[in-house]
Order: sequence, then structure tokens, then C-alpha cells
Amino acid sequence: MKIWAVALISVMLVACATTPGPPRTERLFRDPLFAAPSERISADDVFAFSDDMKHYLGSQFANSLRSKDRQRALIDALYSRNQLKLVYDAEMTRNAPQTFSARAGNCLSLVIMTAAFAKQIGVPVRYQMVLGDAVWSRSGGMYFSISHVNLTLGAELTGRIVDNQSAPLTIDFLPGEDIRGQRIRVVSEETIVAMYMNNRAAESLAEGQIDDAYWWARAAIKQDPRFMSAYNTLGVIYRRHGNLQEAEQVLSLVLELEPGNTQVMSNLALVLNEQGRAAESAALARKLEQLQPYPPFYFFELGLAAMRNRDYKEARVQFEKEVERDAYYHEFRAWLAAAYLGLGETMQAQTQLAVAMENSATRTERDLYAAKLDRIRPRGRLQSIDGSY
Repeated sequence: MKIWAVALISVMLVACATTPGPPRTERLFRDPLFAAPSERISADDVFAFSDDMKHYLGSQFANSLRSKDRQRALIDALYSRNQLKLVYDAEMTRNAPQTFSARAGNCLSLVIMTAAFAKQIGVPVRYQMVLGDAVWSRSGGMYFSISHVNLTLGAELTGRIVDNQSAPLTIDFLPGEDIRGQRIRVVSEETIVAMYMNNRAAESLAEGQIDDAYWWARAAIKQDPRFMSAYNTLGVIYRRHGNLQEAEQVLSLVLELEPGNTQVMSNLALVLNEQGRAAESAALARKLEQLQPYPPFYFFELGLAAMRNRDYKEARVQFEKEVERDAYYHEFRAWLAAAYLGLGETMQAQTQLAVAMENSATRTERDLYAAKLDRIRPRGRLQSIDGSY
């Protein structure tokens, strides 16, 4: 679960439960256009249980299972400070064995690994998507809309939407105060697998591995034909691959089912423009502007333009507007720090960089911000405006 002249992709999003019957998918695929995937793509791998996981279950888990109920034993064995020492890391979406081996993962990876252990000890699992405004990030010239998932142990699949406060033994990878009182939507395991595959498609595309991206998106759609985000991803892949007619077909289909989907609308407008259909693209852009006058990263782009002009005061104003919309996105904070440095306000820059470091999504980002913070402490001045200060 990152709009301008590039693409929008949804990560860890799930289609609305009121969507009509799933589309006929086979007519949307163009396998001969793409080389074979460079890795195995199979739903069987997502919740696989490795030998190392089996060994851990039979050793560290054993004593806890004898003295506690299974749900508590699972939580303690996986998330106590003296156990696995798992780290949140959004560098890539991992399956269960990969997450266990790396001792790291994003929220979806950690949900998948936890569910794999729960299955082994016979604990029922309920998967949930936290409802609310999506968080945005960017990578590889694309913006990504990221939603959040968690899981509840020992819960039956009852209502579609529940109050998170009443869900027992919910494991979440956000601080408790951040999710308290939020609403959640129960999703199926098929959707969780489709989310995983869609994430892998988006990550492959961001890395320029467009053939792999196609096969991951295709697999996500096959896994859950009602998961509309995977169709959007497939449309972006076709566009990046130069298959504009195929991109239009996929994106138009989604827009028929979800006429208010601004991400799909933005991507389709780009496709129409690249086909030379400027009037149709402009009409769609006008509709998009009515629905979303200030799209994600709108003020951020204005801030970057101001930084290039060395107008640090204006840059600070624009970056602060983005922080008001998303207080914890690390890149907004890091560039706000750069603007403060340009204004000679070193203490404020240090504060913003510290927040960026605390909320960074990967180890690489954390190390980068830590190094920048260390560099500006003794000097307190901007060395460049390209993010390398």
C-alpha cells in the first residue's frame, strides 16, 4: 500500500465489497508481450513454512505453549523483546519464510508470517484492512498509495466491518495509539495473497523489472478477481511497456466499475494523452481536478520547484502543507529540513530530520537520515538542494 506525469499504484488496497461480479480476466492478459518471470510466482509460497520456522516452533515455542494459551504464546514468541527482534522494513514485501529469515518486513509481510505460525498451531486468524486516508510514498518515478493491514488471532470471520477497539488479540505494527478507535474491514486470505502479489508487482516495476511486474500483477488478478488495485497496476505496467491500447482497456474497465477512482482516472488520462487523444485526456483531467483539486504530492512538487530556485521560504511553506496532510511521511520532513537549512534555521532542520529518521520505512533510509543529521549538527548549513545535504 505514491500523480503527476507518471503513474499511481495502489499498494495493499482492497476493492469495495459492493463491487459487481468480477470481470472476465483472461481477455486482459497479453502473455506473449513479456519475457518469462525471473523467479517463481506462486500463491503456495506466501504462507509456506520453512525448516527454520519449524525448528523455531519446536524449540522457543514449546515452553510457552505449555504455560500459556496458544494466542498469547504466539504473540510472546514472535514479538517479545528477547525473541525474534523483528524490525519494520518496507524495502520489499516478503513472504512468510523470507520475513522470518530476514527478521524484518512491512506490515503485510509481518501479518503473513504471523498467520503462517498461527496456522501451524491451530489458531484461527482474521485479516483486516485499517480504513481511513491512504498514506503516500514515491519510488522509481511513481507515486504509491499505501494502505495498512493487521490481523486478529482467535477470531472468526463474522461481520465485514468491525470496531477495532472490540477486536481481541489484534496484532498491529503501528503504535497502539495510532489505531485506537479506527475502523477496519475484514478481508479474505485470497485478498491478502493478492495484496502481496500486487505489492511485488509494484516493487518490480519501481526497480525497472517490467516483465516480472507483469507476471506478479497477472497472478494477483487471478488470485482475487475482485481486487481492483491489481488491475490498476496492470494498466500502469502496460503503459510503461508501451502497450497503450492494452493499458486503456484495463483502466477503462476499472473506471466503469469504480467511476470515482481517482488513481485509475489519472493513469487513464495519461494513456489517452500519449495516444494523441488530447481532448479526451483533458476532459478526464478536469473531472479529476473536481474530485481531487490537490492530489498527493501537489505541494511537495511546488516545494521542490522552490528549492531549485533557492526560494527556501516558499519551499518551507509548501513542504509544511504536505506535512499537514501527512505528518509522518519521512520525505516531506527531510525536505522541510532542507528548507530550514536554506533559511539558516539549524535547530528546526535537526528536529525535522530526526522525525524523518524515526518514521523512515527502510533501514537504508534510516541510515541516510542519521548520516545527514550527523553532518548538519556541526555545520548547520545547506550544502546542496538535491537531497544530498
